[in-house]
Amino acid sequence: RIADTQKCLRVSGKHNDLEDVGFDTYHHTMFEMLGNWSFGDYFKKEAINWAWELLTEVYKIPKENLYVSVFEGNPDENVPFDQEAWDLWKELIDEDRIILGNKKDNFWEMGDQGPCGPCSEIHVDLRSEAEKALVSGKSLVNNDHPQVVEIWNNVFMEFNRKADGSLEKLPAQHVDTGMGFERLCMALQGKTSNYDTDVFTPLIEKVEQITGLKYTSNEIQNSSEEQNKTNIAIRVVADHVRAVAFAIADGQLPSNTGAGYVIRRILRRAIRYGFTFLNTKEPFIYELVAVLSNQMSEFFPEIKSQQTLVTNVIREEEASFLRTLDQGLQLLENVMNQTTGTEISGEKAFELYDTFGFPIDLTALILRERGYQLDEAGFEKAMQEQKSRSRAASEVSTEDWSVLIPGNVEKFVGYDQTENEVKISRIRKVDSKKDGVLYQIVLDSTPFYPEGGGQVGDKGTLVSANETIEIIDTKKENNLILHLAKQLPENVTASFVAKVNTDLRTLSSRNHSATHLMHQALRSILGTHVEQKGSLVNPNYLRFDFSHFSKMTDEELEAVENFVNARIQEQLPLIERRSIPIQQALDEGAMALFGEKYGDTVRVVVMDPNYSIELCGGTHVGHTGEIGHFVIKAESSVAAGVRRIEAVVGQAAAQFQEEAKEKLKKQITQLEEANALIATSL
Repeated sequence: RIADTQKCLRVSGKHNDLEDVGFDTYHHTMFEMLGNWSFGDYFKKEAINWAWELLTEVYKIPKENLYVSVFEGNPDENVPFDQEAWDLWKELIDEDRIILGNKKDNFWEMGDQGPCGPCSEIHVDLRSEAEKALVSGKSLVNNDHPQVVEIWNNVFMEFNRKADGSLEKLPAQHVDTGMGFERLCMALQGKTSNYDTDVFTPLIEKVEQITGLKYTSNEIQNSSEEQNKTNIAIRVVADHVRAVAFAIADGQLPSNTGAGYVIRRILRRAIRYGFTFLNTKEPFIYELVAVLSNQMSEFFPEIKSQQTLVTNVIREEEASFLRTLDQGLQLLENVMNQTTGTEISGEKAFELYDTFGFPIDLTALILRERGYQLDEAGFEKAMQEQKSRSRAASEVSTEDWSVLIPGNVEKFVGYDQTENEVKISRIRKVDSKKDGVLYQIVLDSTPFYPEGGGQVGDKGTLVSANETIEIIDTKKENNLILHLAKQLPENVTASFVAKVNTDLRTLSSRNHSATHLMHQALRSILGTHVEQKGSLVNPNYLRFDFSHFSKMTDEELEAVENFVNARIQEQLPLIERRSIPIQQALDEGAMALFGEKYGDTVRVVVMDPNYSIELCGGTHVGHTGEIGHFVIKAESSVAAGVRRIEAVVGQAAAQFQEEAKEKLKKQITQLEEANALIATSL
């Protein structure tokens, strides 16, 4: 049994509320999900009764303001009506307040495969008594009414959906509860908008102070069109800064790809609304971080400890995008000047959006103001073509696991050996349009290190008496170590010898150990504000991102190199402790890397008892002397307040230094020739 609060983003994939935020009063890019969970313990009876008790007896929400929904069943998928939930609710609430919900509203599943089950939601009606007398709340449930909202969802995990779409009963049944903290505050504080609660009012007041504009609460009706635009923009800014600030504090920096692009998109939407409707032409959203920190740091201390980083990153992103907006306005002006007639090509608008990051809604707004219209159909066509290309590149279909040895008996032995006898315990085929057909192979034990902690996964072979299968990568998913191969053995039940490519493993281990030493060198030379923000360890080089607020000087870089090389020359032995309780490890001085996930027991790696003691699951050298020479290749900026170092060790370091010497000799020769030419001409 667990009860918790989670910070949840709803801005991509199946659950995407981004474009609704600001226009209504109850959707958010980030919200707090209060939850209680049962893993094979209690089920529907306890979950339903406890939800009702908490809402009506502890929080004292009037029972007459609540409605509940139950899954109506789906004969096409052989999923029955949730009779048990219906009967349980009948004991607590009048039947006319129980609503049958369809698969869209009352059946939870995250993807095409995996655990799923029926839901039972609780909705609260926060309208005035006069409004309730005119229209029944029951008719407004799940119909996007801003004061009749879902407040609680009990998901009953009963089934597992297989690759062919069929459902099977789970061997143990679970409860997954979600209750929106912001909506709960709205109900308990007697408000009709989440933004009128004290979750948001301090942020809104700060925006008012900065912009000189006023926000009218949801209690005030009939605002002018101009005031409504101001209200929407202020709601967007107040909401988005929470999502962006917490994401950065949790280690996700804005970028042009993946999760980083989602964060950048949220922030840019806020900047755009401020630019257009709040008349803010200079960065200002970063000033809200201090307000957020004062509000939330008691419960989420990371927003306080990372406040400087978050503030600097947001300020730099604002400044950068405001320059983009300025550039985009000039480009749009050129497009208008080159256009015959009043319709602007959707393809041109998409180019502004896709290549230059210029928001399409801002393009449409400016065009309307200038008497032009946008070819929206052309823009949508270009957008869909891009999405189709992207989807086709990443589309993956996955078969169910074929289980050869029941149970999760897998064991990792890779710290002590690089080859051992194994049996295949399960296999699965993955068909990706990007990578083609791959096979995921799980072994009963394995010496292969799976990608994690910045270190790439091992490569190697599975060798039997009759054949050799190449393992091209190793990853970890759902606590299973997956060995990726382009072909399956002819006899999957045979015994194999799993052999790691030790040349590649050794090179990765050297780079990983050097990364630990460099991390401590940076903290020693630059200060303890330095924290890891990302890393890559592979056989060829190491890359390390860290918090620091200025470009490192040549003297500082040299000092870091000297620090690491001094530790290498001392040939310090690796001290490794496994299965240590995490709190004990932290109490003994081990450094936990920000953003990494750790279990109840951890592995402690000591490269230097005086400096480098870290929690780490990666592979390392036996003593620091095995690393060889250490050289920094480059130092650069990744984002505001985040720097990046790329470095090499051993033979790669020697080669880099030799190439640098040759380059310097060539430059000296060119300079001497130029000087001779000048002297001759004089």
